[in-house]
Amino acid sequence: MAAPGPGEYFSVGSHVSCLTCLGQRLQGEVVAFDYQSKMLTLKCASSSGKPNLNDVILINLAYVSDVDIINDRTETPPPLASLNVSKLANRARSEKEDKLSQAYAISAGVSVEGQQLFQTIHKTIKDCKWQEKNIIVMDDVVISPPYQVENCKGKEGSALSHVRKILLKLMDTAPPNSIFGKL
Repeated sequence: MAAPGPGEYFSVGSHVSCLTCLGQRLQGEVVAFDYQSKMLTLKCASSSGKPNLNDVILINLAYVSDVDIINDRTETPPPLASLNVSKLANRARSEKEDKLSQAYAISAGVSVEGQQLFQTIHKTIKDCKWQEKNIIVMDDVVISPPYQVENCKGKEGSALSHVRKILLKLMDTAPPNSIFGKL
């Protein structure tokens, strides 16, 4: 069966096995099926081998030569878990701000090392922003190009000390041909 015919569908919770046009056998539990686009979503055992994880695979049935239903689920599937919409909206807003910050750095001509330093600092200190080519951390620390320890300026204290430690650690792990690897 290459794809379901009119009126045919896959029940959520059913277990199916598909043979792709590349000869790959995929097997898993049906999570979703869209008849219009002939897309099947399967939850399969994790490719990492971790028992508490699953892989989710999207399969275009136009590229499947055979589908076998191993176990058809006839009862109504359990209701979907509710989503925390405000948490998702905050996450989307935060991701958008991060991407805009990256785009700003690129358009401002910030070096790759400066962008890398910003991302490294931003992982642990979210209050991090660009001011032209300078990195401003917690409104207390300013890091100017070429983004070395001596370019960290600010009021002596824990914030300045912490940012310098992050920069030193980045310098220790940087490849020798980057500016962070040169001392």
